[in-house]
Amino acid sequence: MPGRSTSSSGSTGFISFSGVESALSSLKNFQSCISSGMDTAYSVALGLVETQTEVSSEYSMDKAMVEFAMMDRELNHYLKAVQSTINHVKEERPEEIPDLKLLVEEKFSALQNKNSDADFQNNEKFTQFKQQLKELKKQLKPKEDGGHNDFDQIKDKDASRAGNGRDGLQADREADGTEGVDEDMIVTQSQTNFICPITQLEMKKPVKNKVCGHTYEEEAIVRMIESKHRRKKKACCPKIGCSHTDVRMSDLIQDEVLRRAIESHKKKRRQSD
Repeated sequence: MPGRSTSSSGSTGFISFSGVESALSSLKNFQSCISSGMDTAYSVALGLVETQTEVSSEYSMDKAMVEFAMMDRELNHYLKAVQSTINHVKEERPEEIPDLKLLVEEKFSALQNKNSDADFQNNEKFTQFKQQLKELKKQLKPKEDGGHNDFDQIKDKDASRAGNGRDGLQADREADGTEGVDEDMIVTQSQTNFICPITQLEMKKPVKNKVCGHTYEEEAIVRMIESKHRRKKKACCPKIGCSHTDVRMSDLIQDEVLRRAIESHKKKRRQSD
């Protein structure tokens, strides 16, 4: 083994693991490749659902996410097995050089034998993928009374205003039972979920709080959390009325569904200008 010093009797005073640790570092970098693959499959799957492409295509993306999650789990187990072996040898300082390959294989097998589908719940990207895919399907599903889904309602209102001006707005009011309500209020209601409670501007990269469910502009909430932590304080959710008083970076996940909805709304707005 490179970097290992041994005596003529075959015993060792120390074992240098610099080569192994360097290889581990490279393996950890490979995790970013798995993460990028999951991001791509995630984005494609949402796009397929949004465009109502055939179910088989969506299923293939779901299967790809499972495979990525399995690779990530296997890689994590191998990294843990190697690191555990290194720590064991460093602590025990054995007189004879142990069979490091065998030790790693035993520890790796022990971890792999504990595998279960429940492990995927600990994979944040996989969990986020399943949750947002479900949320997007719910938003796109036509209502039982024959009405439109939430996205279609926003699109229809945009098209109505663009084509008919005030007549279109009047039709909106009659359809919604809001005749006589200020038109600015109607426009605001359709965009409420797009506004960041911190910046009060339409979000570009929304993130959702896993604890309370509220969304914010990523840069704004990260800056707020960091500012609070520098002063040794907890960051409260900036949404008025929310009782969550300890927002953490680990609570935040990308809200791809909302980002797509905002982009769709902006596109319709530009077309109507």
